Amino acid sequence: MDTTSSSMRQRSRWITSFAVFGGSMMIVIGIFQIVVGLTAIFEDTFYVLSDNYLFGFDVSTWGWIHLALGVIVAAGGVGVLVGQVWARVLGIVLAALSAVANFLFLPYYPLWSMLIIAADVAVIWALTKYGRDEAIVT
Repeated sequence: MDTTSSSMRQRSRWITSFAVFGGSMMIVIGIFQIVVGLTAIFEDTFYVLSDNYLFGFDVSTWGWIHLALGVIVAAGGVGVLVGQVWARVLGIVLAALSAVANFLFLPYYPLWSMLIIAADVAVIWALTKYGRDEAIVT
């Protein structure tokens, strides 16, 4: 067995694992965003905000933003898991948008927002680690 092909196969396994991690995390983040969105829509007194926040939208507005973002992020995660290159690019963009949305949501629920931002950074890192030739399904 050629050591070069063995080395490339080992690298391909690691990189594909990053894609599976990124896609799986996108699905989890999407579900989390959906839960936060539904909570904000149906139980708008759950989140409390002081009066002097620049991005202090109505809680229901934030709920719809998180709900829409969650559905799209979860769908993109499924696309990443089936090896679609467009889904990987979309996943990077959506993870960045999710991080920005959660940064703006920090005053409403700080610990939760920081957790999702960290997960979004992990998704961006994982999705930038593999290339077109290493997609899961070709």
